[in-house]
Amino acid sequence: MEELQNRLQETLAVLSPQELRHFRLILQKVDEEPRVSQVQLELEGGSASGLARLLARHYYLPDAARVFTTVLQRMRRVDLLARWKGETAEGAVIPRKISKRSFDCVEGELDRYDLSGQRRAFLMCVKKNRSGANRDIALMKEWLGQCQFEDTLCIDPDKMELLGKITSFRDELNTIKDEIGCCIVTLMSHGEKGFIKMKDGEKVSLEDIFEMFNNKNCPALQEKPKIFIIQACRGERKDNGVETDDEAMDTDDVSETRRLPTFSDYFIIYPTQADHVALRHPRNGSVMIEAMIEVFKQYGNKWHIADFFTRVNNIVVHTEFHLHKEPIKVSLVMESTLTKSVYF
Repeated sequence: MEELQNRLQETLAVLSPQELRHFRLILQKVDEEPRVSQVQLELEGGSASGLARLLARHYYLPDAARVFTTVLQRMRRVDLLARWKGETAEGAVIPRKISKRSFDCVEGELDRYDLSGQRRAFLMCVKKNRSGANRDIALMKEWLGQCQFEDTLCIDPDKMELLGKITSFRDELNTIKDEIGCCIVTLMSHGEKGFIKMKDGEKVSLEDIFEMFNNKNCPALQEKPKIFIIQACRGERKDNGVETDDEAMDTDDVSETRRLPTFSDYFIIYPTQADHVALRHPRNGSVMIEAMIEVFKQYGNKWHIADFFTRVNNIVVHTEFHLHKEPIKVSLVMESTLTKSVYF
């Protein structure tokens, strides 16, 4: 039993806290008469080790393999199926070591935002002199639709048009305050440090746009996630890459009034580092947007948004790009004031 428990725990340790919850729910429906009761799961199965210990007491090989395979299939964790498929009563070899993610060593888990309300998105794109922009728009609309967002389009605006449309978008959110779950603002254009450029070259401050959605100006989004996807250059510097080898604060409360910082619950993703260019292919569109769609097709909405964009960054960083026949490297930049996890 001890060996089975260790193998169960090694597999369960790979799952996120949310996936463990999903595992427990599915486990109750695998057999007509579950061997482990819901009360037992709640009392003992809250962690990977506790759940493994509980399962080892109630299941034996090959039945344990059958149940595990069924649950993992329904969870769409096909990457873990090979560890249990083919397990027989005599026992098959299962890898002893499975890498853990950082949250497996943390007590408890981060709460997730409630996204059951309406999901609204503002999608702005300057197509003028930006070959590949049409593909960016198509890919973003596809991704937003799959994440259940209703999008508002703003194509090739001048400065006043953008500010007018995004202000109207923000004001509409405030009118339906209690029904909003999440907001995404995507801005795709030319740019420079701190600004995006319109079709006529006029500049709009990103800080001004971020400020429009803060807790003061957009109370509808207080304690709700505000996601900003910026696809624009942040300067003119080019990174050609490098060759590599293999004092105490006073925390006393001064008031019982509940307050929030002006800026909170933001997540901003940039396609490149400050002062650097962003990359866009004439046919395939922007490097970051294309990588987003690739990761979403593989993993869907299983990951917290920070983990999702970390994987996107992994693809971007390890892909070879060339600009004017010179090698060039980019790395995405994430800025976050989120207080909970975001799962679309």
